Amino acid sequence: MAEPHDLTALEQAAAIRRGELSSVELVEHHLHRVDALADTLGAFVTVTPERARAAAAAADAVPADRRGPLHGVPTAIKDLTLTAGVRTTFGSAAFADFVPPVDADVVRFMAGAGLVSLGKTTTSELGCSLYSEGLVAPPARNPWGLGYTAGGSSGGAAAAVAGGLVPVAQGSDGGGSLRIPASLCGLVGYKPSRGLVSGGPLGFGAFGLPISGPLGRTVTDVAALLDVLAQPVPGEPYLAPAAPTGGYLGAARAAAPGRLRIGRFTAPMLADEPVHPDCVAAVDRAAALLSAAGHEVVDVPAPLGPDAWPLFETVWYVLALAPVPAERESDLLPLTRFLRARGAAVGAGPLMAALGELQAQVRRGVSRTAGCDLLLCPTLAAPQAPVGAFASLDPAEDFDRQRRFSPYCAIFNVTGDPSVSLPVGRTADGMPVGVLLTGRYGDDATLIATAAQLEHGCGGWDQHPAIWRAVDSANVNSTSGVGRASS
Repeated sequence: MAEPHDLTALEQAAAIRRGELSSVELVEHHLHRVDALADTLGAFVTVTPERARAAAAAADAVPADRRGPLHGVPTAIKDLTLTAGVRTTFGSAAFADFVPPVDADVVRFMAGAGLVSLGKTTTSELGCSLYSEGLVAPPARNPWGLGYTAGGSSGGAAAAVAGGLVPVAQGSDGGGSLRIPASLCGLVGYKPSRGLVSGGPLGFGAFGLPISGPLGRTVTDVAALLDVLAQPVPGEPYLAPAAPTGGYLGAARAAAPGRLRIGRFTAPMLADEPVHPDCVAAVDRAAALLSAAGHEVVDVPAPLGPDAWPLFETVWYVLALAPVPAERESDLLPLTRFLRARGAAVGAGPLMAALGELQAQVRRGVSRTAGCDLLLCPTLAAPQAPVGAFASLDPAEDFDRQRRFSPYCAIFNVTGDPSVSLPVGRTADGMPVGVLLTGRYGDDATLIATAAQLEHGCGGWDQHPAIWRAVDSANVNSTSGVGRASS
């Protein structure tokens, strides 16, 4: 008999609509799993059970004709995202007791759509690294192998979704922070086009690199959450691309992008680094499946090369200069202090020169792949990394190893193009391997439709690690066929 967490997010919402489950029952079921597994997986910094129960009860009281596709479904919010009345640490001991007075727009949108947050998921400190190992929570671990990192900076979100603690989660991506954890944990991690999802009401533009996005087990679940997040807000600094007719969920369900020209490359862009054969094999498999679906897959040069790294490096140093109370600087991790010191030494002139040259390189790179509707490449240069593989190093070496591990994702934060990591491959010992599929700016619908088509070609991606069955759950409405039958 299926357990409630076996259902996708859309299936959970459908079960609520049919009266087989209530939001209250689903929340209790998932809170039980959070209580049992959250510390093992390092998934949550803060759990909010009473708020979740109240929100679930309110969701159950909403008339059926006012419920959207994800109404009543449990979810979680990344700890970098402002959440009114809930401790939000930004992954840092320097903000261990901070409680924001306002919600980020995406938090407000999710609550308005009837999603129920169970709490705040683990992130890297100030979002500065691609692993989530700080002082305010246990390290985010990969549910497929607890000795491996779940990645960052949305590592807790990935651990929660891959471990069955929530079916979908919100995250954000400034240099791969959704796509890296998705690749490591066998999930779909989606970075929208720049401007598609609001970054308000507070914060700064960060040169347009970071953006909130969805993380889930299936393309349709991710598309449904993207529909929730992608709502226009007055005053946003970037013009939002138009939504497709039928929304992104409609594009995913149709899975009919038409015949496309897809450019394939495996050369890393931000580092001269050997690429693991499993990562290349995953790209080859994706290319074969896309060709079989009728697309033209052609080899193209990488849009940018390692000579772009010093430019991006300069920008990343400056991005680490988020406001921190002077008296709390000593609470920051060594890597964060290293990045901030480098950022403080960058003058306005060198920063503007780096931004200008980076954009010039992007323009030249786009010309190299002109005529391609999508680009296909590895998500990472290696399939996995152990917990502690980066944090145990000297900060400078840590930072350099991170860019060699992830030399692909960040370029598409610079371009603003939509980009998604898809769990196409596996290592010999069964660990996930992602591929990166990137679309044209503003054409998220085509990217999502192609991702869904590739998911069908792979036979589905809703697969589960052994820890999925590690927790017995209380009986939930056994007459519905969902939940453990009474003994």
